[in-house]
Amino acid sequence: MDNNLARAMAGLTTGIYVLTTQENGRCHAMSSSWVAQVSGEPAMFTAAVDNAHFSNGVIARTGVFGLNVVGRRGRELEDYFYSPRARRDNNLDTIEFDLSPTLAVPWLKLAMIALEARVVDSRVAGDHTIFIASPVSVRVNTNDRPLTPLDLDYVYLGGKQVVARDRSGWD
Repeated sequence: MDNNLARAMAGLTTGIYVLTTQENGRCHAMSSSWVAQVSGEPAMFTAAVDNAHFSNGVIARTGVFGLNVVGRRGRELEDYFYSPRARRDNNLDTIEFDLSPTLAVPWLKLAMIALEARVVDSRVAGDHTIFIASPVSVRVNTNDRPLTPLDLDYVYLGGKQVVARDRSGWD
């Protein structure tokens, strides 16, 4: 990706989330920032997951996942799931969570909001799959400001491409 395109893509911001899966008692989570609401009635949102990521296969097989909204006070979640320590199967062994009431996906206790969602459709889009999901239930833990990519010193641009956040010119 050339520098101008990378800068443009880094300017597209949403929130910081931790997407969670559970299959046969094995719980896994990943940092996610490519999430967007796509319908109000019924409520639906999308989450883009790298085709090579462990979570992609689990979501495709089970048709469900959890989406945990990371707030400023839960920043350690992003730090952990972005780190090499989390790049393994069953990586929730050091994180406190409950299983959601209906779909039994992990809801992280440090997340400000947690949703359990059922996949209603999916589309492969280049190196990611876009999962279109319908929320089944939600838990609101704390009133906090959602963390965004603007709060991070890096920007994920897909695959293994991560660039430093350019803050030059910011007031």
